[in-house]
Amino acid sequence: MSAHQSSSDDLALGAPVLRGQTGWLARLWTGSAARLVERIDAGLVSGSLQATLPDGSTRLLGGRAPGFAARVTLHSWRGLVRVASSGSIGLYQAWEAGEWSSPDPVEMFALFVANADALGNLARARGPWRLAARLAHWLHRNTRTGSQRNIHAHYDLGNAFYAEWLDPDMVYSSARWASAGEDLAAAQQHKLQTIVDRVAGAGSVLEIGCGWGALAQRLHEAGAAVTAISLSDEQLAWARRNRSPQIEFRKQDYRDVSGQFEAIASVEMVEAVGREYWPDFFDCLTRCLKPGGRAAIQYIAIREALFPAYSRSADFIQAYIFPGGMLVSEAEFRALAASHGLDWCDQADFPLDYAETLKCWRERFDLAIAEGRLPPEFDARFQRLWRFYLMYCEGGFRGGGITVSQVTLVKR
Repeated sequence: MSAHQSSSDDLALGAPVLRGQTGWLARLWTGSAARLVERIDAGLVSGSLQATLPDGSTRLLGGRAPGFAARVTLHSWRGLVRVASSGSIGLYQAWEAGEWSSPDPVEMFALFVANADALGNLARARGPWRLAARLAHWLHRNTRTGSQRNIHAHYDLGNAFYAEWLDPDMVYSSARWASAGEDLAAAQQHKLQTIVDRVAGAGSVLEIGCGWGALAQRLHEAGAAVTAISLSDEQLAWARRNRSPQIEFRKQDYRDVSGQFEAIASVEMVEAVGREYWPDFFDCLTRCLKPGGRAAIQYIAIREALFPAYSRSADFIQAYIFPGGMLVSEAEFRALAASHGLDWCDQADFPLDYAETLKCWRERFDLAIAEGRLPPEFDARFQRLWRFYLMYCEGGFRGGGITVSQVTLVKR
């Protein structure tokens, strides 16, 4: 087992409890498996799931209205046990254990997300598993030291790792396609330009969560004096080597920024803030923006009807990929913006662009694996984890459970 795999295991929220599903528990639940299958069938109000069960029988679940058409083979009833007790965390653990398979997991994830309202809490941990997941997520909350640890766990996996499957400009956020014929690199450049356009004419710009510096470079080329902050040592080191020396790259928490700027840009950073610190993020915007200044924000939001259950538990992404993360409630963000004297302007939503971005990343990731280009410390289990992550997120966007948006906030 590699050092990186050990790290990803350590991030599994509540892992000692969740992995304690031994044979006696599986036998106890076997009698209830049929009821769970019926619950899934009843909850699929659109689309269908062709399921091959462990006894060899085949069931068509749903099929009452058009929608996603998925196929799954359940190799062990234990896979249902994990899902029933641990939600999406159990879904990944069952997949890793070989307890279910599908020719296209993205289609299945999209199907379940599209029917999430009718399926209820099927994707959420419950009972002691939910409490364990919530406790572990709380332990990863984004205090100043916690934020540093959480950012390190994901973004400091190494520039050599990300360089093998991101676009050449190292952009790790949703692209936006100007036309169907564009490749990923062109779509990423178009996305960067849409952010630059939102703050056009600003003489000074603060970028919160600068990644590898692609947006900071575009803002600099547009004539702005750019201050770009991050907590990732790896990203900052790469940006300082490869971007303009006139850009000020700082290792700094957004809560510690002082001074005022004509504009602020932040692309998919707010998901790493954590709900209890959302007011702090908006405090930073109002403190650091000059009157009349603009903040261009790109954010990922979960469908509002799903947010209450989502916020009371922890899902696969929070457990294995982004410790301390939390998708945005757009309603709460709008209320926070208003209370901080920020006008919400020119919102643009493009969820299917993110689905396509994730598909491109997965294809590039698979090619890097096939050609042996990933650094050797990223073993087969880590590769499967990240492939699941990319498919899981793509299904979320295709199924309408999550969206990505840009908005301009104007300080009154």
